[in-house]
Amino acid sequence: MNVNLAERAHNHNWKLDPIVRSLLDTDFYKLLMLQFIWKNFPQVHVTSETTNRTLAVRLADHVPVAALREQMEHVRRLRFRKSELIWLAGNTFYGTRSIFEPTFLEWLEHDFRLSDYEISLHDGQIVLRFSGLWTEVTMWEIYGLALLSEMKTRAALGRLSELELDVLYARAKSRLWDKIEKIRKAPEVRISEFGTRRRHSFLWQEYVVMAMRAGIGESLSGTSNTYLAYKHDLEAMGTNAHELPMALAALANSDEELLQSQYRVLELWQKSYGGELLILLPDTFGTTQFLENAPDWVADWTGQRADSKDPFVAGDEYIAWLMSRGRDARRKRLIASDGLDVDVILSLHDYFKGRIRFSAGWGTLLTNDFRGCHPRGERDLEPISLVCKVVSVEGRPAVKLSDNVNKATGPADEVDRYRRVFGTRESVGTEVLV
Repeated sequence: MNVNLAERAHNHNWKLDPIVRSLLDTDFYKLLMLQFIWKNFPQVHVTSETTNRTLAVRLADHVPVAALREQMEHVRRLRFRKSELIWLAGNTFYGTRSIFEPTFLEWLEHDFRLSDYEISLHDGQIVLRFSGLWTEVTMWEIYGLALLSEMKTRAALGRLSELELDVLYARAKSRLWDKIEKIRKAPEVRISEFGTRRRHSFLWQEYVVMAMRAGIGESLSGTSNTYLAYKHDLEAMGTNAHELPMALAALANSDEELLQSQYRVLELWQKSYGGELLILLPDTFGTTQFLENAPDWVADWTGQRADSKDPFVAGDEYIAWLMSRGRDARRKRLIASDGLDVDVILSLHDYFKGRIRFSAGWGTLLTNDFRGCHPRGERDLEPISLVCKVVSVEGRPAVKLSDNVNKATGPADEVDRYRRVFGTRESVGTEVLV
């Protein structure tokens, strides 16, 4: 990709370079989940909010609210293009053609809209809040996070001269090349680019994906960014996220319904999707209790994504559980996706080789690793931990326990209740970098 990143950053014109260029500029799993919600919960109302877990970085000091609102209004005016809908209708995803139903695509074209939003300031942080029908709220997650992340980037870039920008991107490219060279030494490793939500910028993410494709070839399985997959003929990667079990849990009317809600969402999911899309995400309320209480049919799913537990521990636990259920782990898939960087990816690949089909979802530390690259030695271009979570469903609080207590969300009394119902012990929190 022949783009002068330094010159483009120096002369930013948001009408030329809007942060979100297309409604496809989102993680692929959001579209899969949107179709699931549209089919199963079209009238459910939810509220979601962004949180900056890196409290030392005061976003309100970096991101002008008026400019943020202008970018958000631009996103609300976007519509799916005819060519994008044709691609969604006719392309093969995970070996399956027509994964999106014609009536769903018609709804996307004519009736899809994004909900209203609120921008507020709390203790130096910017909080985005989205409320409305679940179908109108869910897609804001990635757009909102990408907006906050890139506006923080643009503020930092705006304080640099064009020469300093040249130095910055030269150093970042060198760091990326070092990672690519390491991956090239292990051609069997499989990596999906997962870095949309906390990327440095759209242009840098696109540059990284193109560099990875040129540098590591088939080791790059694809990208979670649907727009980049569409634009560059790549595999669109992604399955589902914590939002679904959190919402179904909030809708439960008893403790028993609450306990079973984590499997109810799987029953509904497999009515729409199969094969490589049957990937468990068991850590919403704690991985260990999920596996211990799971019905036997859950072991027939294709694999598991490890997102908040040490992936070495999570993988061993999953393999042992599969063996206890009489399944061959070598036929299953393990996807690690929590704060990965190249050395950990290669170590995981070696550790699980021959035991399970391992792959990595490489996110923020692929698309936003500018640590130590700043020409003045400053840290305002380093990544922060931005998230957007469902906080209520039909007026009921939503909770996530996680395998890492530092990632738990929800009112304290509800978190305690969920721990009691699920039997999830409070875990020792590990530092959340991204």
